[in-house]
Amino acid sequence: MNNSKLLFCALGFFLPGSGLNCFYLQGLKSFWAWVQLFALIGGIAGWTILKSEHFHSAPGWVLLTFGFIAIEASWLTTITFGLRPDEKWDAQFNPGIEEQGRTRSGWPVILTVIFSLVFGAGVMMTFLAVSFEQFFISQIHEAKKLSQ
Repeated sequence: MNNSKLLFCALGFFLPGSGLNCFYLQGLKSFWAWVQLFALIGGIAGWTILKSEHFHSAPGWVLLTFGFIAIEASWLTTITFGLRPDEKWDAQFNPGIEEQGRTRSGWPVILTVIFSLVFGAGVMMTFLAVSFEQFFISQIHEAKKLSQ
């Protein structure tokens, strides 16, 4: 089977954190795919906890952080493997492939890499901004409790 770099990058970009890109390359035995999938499910659970607790739940923040890391890791692997030279890609994931079946990355792969970088940076900055904002808001509330 010829493993497509474009399909790997598209799965990593459009379905981040699901682990489907790792499942595509390694099948159900992929450890990192399972880690990403469970972390994403935990992140979704953390988000629901935080919404119900008005962003005042430490377990919710921990679970949300795991989900965030899974999504960012997916975009990072898209960037890393998308920028890998085609010869190295074929040597690792398509060994023994004939010359006419070799991988030839084009603009679609490069675009998934670019958008993974853009979305990854944007989501990271947003997550950090909201996290710091909530942290400082909680510090203000605690200081008000102490001063009364």
